[in-house]
Amino acid sequence: MRYGTVLIPLLVAVLAGCGGSGPRPDAAPTLSEEVSAPVLDLRLEGWDKTDFLRRSVPLDEFQSGGPPKDGIPPLDAPRFAAIAETAFLEPREPVIALTVGGETRAYPLQILIWHEIVNDELGGVPVAVTFCPLCNTAIAFDRRVDGRTLDFGTTGKLRHSDLVMYDRQTESWWQQFGGEALVGRYTGTRLKRLPARIVAWADFARAHPRARVLTRETGFDRAYGANPYQGYDDIDSPPIFPVAEDDRLPPKERVAYVERGGESVAVPYSVLARKHVVRVELGGSELVFRWRGGVASALDAAEIASGRDVGAADVTENGRRVPFSEPFWFALAAFDPDVRIVG
Repeated sequence: MRYGTVLIPLLVAVLAGCGGSGPRPDAAPTLSEEVSAPVLDLRLEGWDKTDFLRRSVPLDEFQSGGPPKDGIPPLDAPRFAAIAETAFLEPREPVIALTVGGETRAYPLQILIWHEIVNDELGGVPVAVTFCPLCNTAIAFDRRVDGRTLDFGTTGKLRHSDLVMYDRQTESWWQQFGGEALVGRYTGTRLKRLPARIVAWADFARAHPRARVLTRETGFDRAYGANPYQGYDDIDSPPIFPVAEDDRLPPKERVAYVERGGESVAVPYSVLARKHVVRVELGGSELVFRWRGGVASALDAAEIASGRDVGAADVTENGRRVPFSEPFWFALAAFDPDVRIVG
């Protein structure tokens, strides 16, 4: 992988994490484990409220991404502007598009790459819009669990190179990829996914002229527009944090991924770019995967606006968008090794 002129400290400063499907059951912890060295170390890191006796995976599956808890700060008071007032985005720049309750907003990756989580409310629904640069996963969730609205931050931990979030109410740890709590009070609970997708800024502005856009007025001093992961998405390069290898696809091949009812399917971008439309049967339904060019990679060039064209996907069922993600293959293979690949 090429880092070019990217400073390693700058890279480390943003590597707090990003993934996962169903957890592997861990041996039931005993009371004595509460005072074990790993748990004591985590307590010293500030995890006073986390119930480590409740977990569905071993604690040694988590590793430090570099920054501490909330070292990559989420946005809790996001500010938005009208499209006509937004001048900092170039036409091909990638943004996360999300529509809830008839209201649509754009979340530029040039901002999400530095914050990874936006706690927002859209269409009357509390939402968390998330992006894991290490896995290329842009996923939005409904923040409500059992009638309670949760606020999310970054743990500074990774699992299979993916962002591990936490909720401030119970400090349970949640995997971004599948939206499931793996440690703490909410272990085994899954957040509801929302149909977010990555699109080019110009396409978004044309399709949603009355929508609003997350601004750079975040309250933080960050190099918005710069890519601290220059060269990271070289298709054959390994991830920074090693995971088990699966050579069915190149490590950094982007795939459009849908999981439903215990079944899952992945359509590689290389296939979508060639065919443009792919129809797939999943769980007794037909899903339509579409690809559109003209979207810059956020993880290629030093400036995001200059990233090479990697395109973007969309997935619909009976004409309606369904939640999906666009992870790198290495991450998907780690979380869902039995996924069906459509060629």
